[in-house]
Amino acid sequence: MNIISLYGIPNCDTVKKARTWLLDHGHDFTFHDFKKQGLTREMVAGWLEQLDWETLVNRKGTTWRNLPDERKAQILDKDSALDLMLENPSVIKRPVLQGVGPTSVGFSPDMYAAKFKDAR
Repeated sequence: MNIISLYGIPNCDTVKKARTWLLDHGHDFTFHDFKKQGLTREMVAGWLEQLDWETLVNRKGTTWRNLPDERKAQILDKDSALDLMLENPSVIKRPVLQGVGPTSVGFSPDMYAAKFKDAR
Protein backbone atom coordinates (compact mmCIF):
# COMPACT_ATOMS: atom_id res chain seq x y z
CA MET A 1 0.00 0.00 0.00
CA ASN A 2 1.30 3.41 -0.95
CA ILE A 3 1.86 6.10 1.63
CA ILE A 4 -0.58 8.91 0.94
CA SER A 5 0.91 12.38 1.35
CA LEU A 6 -1.00 15.63 1.30
CA TYR A 7 1.00 18.83 0.87
CA GLY A 8 -0.27 22.31 1.60
CA ILE A 9 -0.74 24.82 4.38
CA PRO A 10 -3.13 24.11 7.25
CA ASN A 11 -5.11 27.35 7.12
CA CYS A 12 -6.01 26.97 3.41
CA ASP A 13 -9.73 26.21 3.08
CA THR A 14 -9.20 23.79 0.20
CA VAL A 15 -6.54 21.90 2.16
CA LYS A 16 -8.92 21.73 5.16
CA LYS A 17 -11.62 20.24 2.93
CA ALA A 18 -9.21 17.67 1.49
CA ARG A 19 -7.97 16.65 4.95
CA THR A 20 -11.55 16.31 6.20
CA TRP A 21 -12.51 14.22 3.15
CA LEU A 22 -9.55 11.88 3.65
CA LEU A 23 -10.34 11.44 7.36
CA ASP A 24 -14.08 10.99 6.76
CA HIS A 25 -13.34 8.28 4.18
CA GLY A 26 -10.91 6.41 6.44
CA HIS A 27 -7.70 7.11 4.51
CA ASP A 28 -4.46 7.29 6.46
CA PHE A 29 -2.20 10.05 5.20
CA THR A 30 0.67 12.25 6.22
CA PHE A 31 0.26 16.00 6.03
CA HIS A 32 3.24 18.10 4.99
CA ASP A 33 2.92 21.79 5.85
CA PHE A 34 5.23 23.25 3.26
CA LYS A 35 5.41 26.63 4.97
CA LYS A 36 6.69 25.09 8.22
CA GLN A 37 8.40 21.94 6.92
CA GLY A 38 9.67 23.48 3.70
CA LEU A 39 10.07 22.06 0.24
CA THR A 40 13.06 20.57 -1.48
CA ARG A 41 14.02 21.07 -5.09
CA GLU A 42 13.72 17.29 -5.57
CA MET A 43 10.20 17.25 -4.13
CA VAL A 44 8.86 19.99 -6.39
CA ALA A 45 10.78 18.67 -9.41
CA GLY A 46 9.06 15.32 -8.80
CA TRP A 47 5.66 16.99 -8.90
CA LEU A 48 6.66 18.73 -12.12
CA GLU A 49 7.39 15.36 -13.72
CA GLN A 50 3.68 14.56 -13.42
CA LEU A 51 2.05 17.99 -13.43
CA ASP A 52 2.41 20.87 -15.82
CA TRP A 53 4.02 23.88 -14.16
CA GLU A 54 1.11 26.03 -15.31
CA THR A 55 -1.22 23.76 -13.29
CA LEU A 56 0.99 23.84 -10.20
CA VAL A 57 1.53 27.62 -10.11
CA ASN A 58 -1.62 29.26 -8.75
CA ARG A 59 -1.99 32.40 -10.85
CA LYS A 60 -5.33 33.24 -9.24
CA GLY A 61 -3.96 33.46 -5.71
CA THR A 62 -2.86 36.45 -3.68
CA THR A 63 0.81 35.43 -3.69
CA TRP A 64 0.95 35.50 -7.51
CA ARG A 65 -1.03 38.73 -7.75
CA ASN A 66 1.33 40.41 -5.27
CA LEU A 67 4.46 39.49 -7.21
CA PRO A 68 6.07 42.33 -9.13
CA ASP A 69 5.14 42.23 -12.83
CA GLU A 70 8.78 41.78 -13.79
CA ARG A 71 9.00 38.67 -11.57
CA LYS A 72 5.82 37.24 -13.11
CA ALA A 73 7.26 37.86 -16.57
CA GLN A 74 10.29 35.69 -15.68
CA ILE A 75 8.12 32.60 -15.19
CA LEU A 76 8.26 31.08 -18.64
CA ASP A 77 9.00 27.39 -18.18
CA LYS A 78 9.33 24.51 -15.75
CA ASP A 79 12.75 25.63 -14.42
CA SER A 80 11.73 29.22 -13.72
CA ALA A 81 8.46 28.02 -12.13
CA LEU A 82 10.42 25.60 -9.93
CA ASP A 83 12.64 28.42 -8.67
CA LEU A 84 9.57 30.58 -7.94
CA MET A 85 7.82 27.78 -6.03
CA LEU A 86 10.89 27.25 -3.86
CA GLU A 87 11.16 31.01 -3.19
CA ASN A 88 7.41 31.40 -2.51
CA PRO A 89 5.73 28.10 -1.58
CA SER A 90 2.42 29.95 -1.19
CA VAL A 91 2.28 30.32 -4.98
CA ILE A 92 1.71 26.56 -5.30
CA LYS A 93 -1.87 25.53 -5.97
CA ARG A 94 -3.08 23.43 -3.06
CA PRO A 95 -3.34 20.74 -1.98
CA VAL A 96 -0.88 18.44 -3.73
CA LEU A 97 -1.78 14.77 -3.26
CA GLN A 98 0.68 11.92 -3.78
CA GLY A 99 0.40 8.18 -3.30
CA VAL A 100 -2.91 7.58 -5.07
CA GLY A 101 -2.40 7.31 -8.81
CA PRO A 102 -0.64 10.21 -10.48
CA THR A 103 0.22 13.26 -8.37
CA SER A 104 -2.71 15.67 -8.40
CA VAL A 105 -3.37 19.23 -7.32
CA GLY A 106 -6.53 20.86 -6.06
CA PHE A 107 -9.52 19.25 -4.39
CA SER A 108 -13.12 18.41 -5.02
CA PRO A 109 -15.06 15.56 -3.42
CA ASP A 110 -15.76 14.06 -6.85
CA MET A 111 -12.11 14.23 -7.88
CA TYR A 112 -10.93 12.48 -4.71
CA ALA A 113 -13.71 9.88 -4.90
CA ALA A 114 -12.66 9.03 -8.46
CA LYS A 115 -8.95 8.89 -7.53
CA PHE A 116 -9.53 6.56 -4.61
CA LYS A 117 -12.03 4.40 -6.51
CA ASP A 118 -9.53 3.92 -9.34
CA ALA A 119 -6.78 3.09 -6.82
CA ARG A 120 -8.60 0.07 -5.33
